[in-house]
Amino acid sequence: MTTRRGTEERIPLLLGVLASLAIALVAIPLVGLLVRVPWSNLGSLLTSDVVLDALRLSLISSIAAAALSTVLGVPLAWLLARRRFRGRRVVRAAVTLPMVLPPVVGGAALLFALGRRGVVGEPLDAITGIVLPFSLAGVIVANTFVAMPFLVLTVEGALTNSDRGVEAAAASLGASPLRVFWKVTLPAIAPSLRAGMVLAWARALGEFGATVTFAGNLQGRTQTLPLAVFVSLENDRNAALAMSLVMVAVSFAVLLGLRDRWWNNR
Repeated sequence: MTTRRGTEERIPLLLGVLASLAIALVAIPLVGLLVRVPWSNLGSLLTSDVVLDALRLSLISSIAAAALSTVLGVPLAWLLARRRFRGRRVVRAAVTLPMVLPPVVGGAALLFALGRRGVVGEPLDAITGIVLPFSLAGVIVANTFVAMPFLVLTVEGALTNSDRGVEAAAASLGASPLRVFWKVTLPAIAPSLRAGMVLAWARALGEFGATVTFAGNLQGRTQTLPLAVFVSLENDRNAALAMSLVMVAVSFAVLLGLRDRWWNNR
């Protein structure tokens, strides 16, 4: 009789070959990047003006986008998880659309809506003088547009599956709905909230298409690390390799840090 342990350890040849090809498809480009990185002058490359400007803008815009995604996304996630209303499925689909929409299309949509001649951008410019395209604020808006769905889905799932008994007990003792939300609900979903914030930050850090379409690619003003990599591939490949290494390292660290949240590490 075959034991369960023996069955689990036996890998069918075809599945093993296909799995190995899948691993190679992901691993070979990363190995190629590591092999080509100019390790001897990596320090000087990472301290150049272009890299430092791009890194500064990336950190500012991604952190701001993660914060904005949290401020706006957590209430939205609560609404989707705890309330039934007409059009709820449409709202959820619209919120998650940026996850599957080509980023360039998202950037074009932002431009037509919030650009100088956009549906909202034109009256915003006329009333307040605020112009979002080709500005740091535009980068933050573009990053938030593509990053917020990751936080919303993470927090909504946690809210849907959380035990509401403690919330009901707090409400029965006279706590207001807002106090219950701050003192009971948020602490209960804190691990998922942190995971959603980190995912939103990482997605914002790596955003390219929506940013370049809506905010442009101006060094020191809107050029983030992904945009700087794209430009450097044409005129300074070593700098592009150095910046790519930084982004791979950050992304890999984020995934390792969240492994217990997203899959069972055995």
